[in-house]
Amino acid sequence: MTQPIKTGVIGVGSSAVTFHVPFLLALPKLFEVYSVLERKATDDQKKSGGTIGAKFNIPAIRVANNIEEFLADPELQLVIITTPNETHYPFAKAAIQAKKHVLLEKPITPTYAEAKELDSLAKSQGVVLSAFQNRRWDSDFLTLKKLISEGKLGDLVEFESRFDRFRPSPRTTAFWREAPGPGAGHTFDLGPHLIDQVLQLFGRPNRLTASIQNLRGFGGPEVDDTFLIHFYYDTKPYPVRATVAASSLSVKKSQLRFSVRGSKGSYEKRGLDPQEDQLKARKVSVLDAQFGREDESIAGTLDFVTENGTVESTTVASEKGSYQSLFENLANAITSGTDLQVKFEQSAAVIHMIELAVLSSKEGRTVEVPAP
Repeated sequence: MTQPIKTGVIGVGSSAVTFHVPFLLALPKLFEVYSVLERKATDDQKKSGGTIGAKFNIPAIRVANNIEEFLADPELQLVIITTPNETHYPFAKAAIQAKKHVLLEKPITPTYAEAKELDSLAKSQGVVLSAFQNRRWDSDFLTLKKLISEGKLGDLVEFESRFDRFRPSPRTTAFWREAPGPGAGHTFDLGPHLIDQVLQLFGRPNRLTASIQNLRGFGGPEVDDTFLIHFYYDTKPYPVRATVAASSLSVKKSQLRFSVRGSKGSYEKRGLDPQEDQLKARKVSVLDAQFGREDESIAGTLDFVTENGTVESTTVASEKGSYQSLFENLANAITSGTDLQVKFEQSAAVIHMIELAVLSSKEGRTVEVPAP
């Protein structure tokens, strides 16, 4: 029987506590929460497993104060990196060089060159390297993929995906998000989710046009809080325009998530997948049948052409969201060589799109998307 993967987590903030440790603990046959890198942990805190050990009642986990000590442990197999964006590249590189498998939070790196370097290094070292593109398993995105695969929308013409909110000033607990630095701003924060979904559905675009702005004025001009990116596809029988956008100044009671138009139907979805809120509330186990189940009140709407040519509407119940699937696939890729669903080159392509979007916005023009 395959032993659980000894897993170490770098960072003890919201990402680790909310999105990673709960799944590791829920899948004990696949993972063991083995160690953590917590730079400020005292000797007394280490005895009880540091912040992670205390919060999840797992005092036996090992706690290291620096990356060298953390990676020197020969039993450590998988490293999950949840620290600020500027640390992703150096920590991932060090872990790969130590021949550890790596799961890297998004945005994977501030630059495309760094992402490509990590991908090449992981291949040469023979380790699994993946990115936390968990929103491939959002309930609404899974529902949309199903509608497309079943032909309910026909040939797609327009696609719009948004993460809007009304937040005129930063949250008092998250002012760090407005600080200038590598990978700062909403395009790097929210963009990786939206862009990854577009690339999953349509592949690499031919061209893109972007507008990236800081409307609220926090953090300086380089820390955007609003973005709009159009991806253009020269497809047949219809060219497709896929749009991703996010605004911090969207006054809507129910924010638009998806609006998709095709030759046979259109799909509109408002509201958000429930998994993040469920994880933050910590009231429902990730293994509970209700985890990932969306409230019926925010189900999407499908408009479709009937056999007699009229247009009708119907409510579409959302699929069950499943961030757990990402972790299960990662474990199987490490232990059994199963095909990795979130390939690192796919996430590197996301960073490439962001770099091209920044260029488009700065120069005020449409840019061609080169081959990878």
